[in-house]
Amino acid sequence: MRYLSSALFLFALLAGDALAQGFHVRSADVRDNTTLKSDQVYRGSGCEGGNRSPQLEWSGAPSNTRSFAVTMHDPDAANGKGWWHWIVIDIPGSVTRLDSGAGKKEKLPDGARHGRNDFGSFDFGGACPPKGDKPHHYVLTVHALDIDKLPVAADAPPASIASALHAHQIATATLTGIYGR
Repeated sequence: MRYLSSALFLFALLAGDALAQGFHVRSADVRDNTTLKSDQVYRGSGCEGGNRSPQLEWSGAPSNTRSFAVTMHDPDAANGKGWWHWIVIDIPGSVTRLDSGAGKKEKLPDGARHGRNDFGSFDFGGACPPKGDKPHHYVLTVHALDIDKLPVAADAPPASIASALHAHQIATATLTGIYGR
């Protein structure tokens, strides 16, 4: 019986991986592993961009997806834990795209909400690495979740939201933009 349980567990893991392999994200504004456009660069702190969130659309999420979240994280930030530029949670499972500029509260789909980013605001904060650093990577991730609403407080810090996302994600799809100055 123990071998049967182990075999079923392994099958479930492999089936989950197969489901996740079909989950993809694409964007009219960001090409994977290429330089971000000035629209996706922060405006402030010495950066002169448009501070506009990119258009994203996704497909192939697992059938048991109940909601989505979108994040943009810079793992190259010098603080050792990266920098959260954008967090959107509670995107209904029926939604499969965010339009360009959805980084503003009034542009989110009904029911979705922004989490606090590392700039301390509840919106999109574009790329703005320190001048002279090697180009940073900005990882845009769509998280397929097994829950309708993420159980986090409205003012939760980004690391707490990230922890809750990892606890409920069943698949992810990513695009990575690059930017240096």
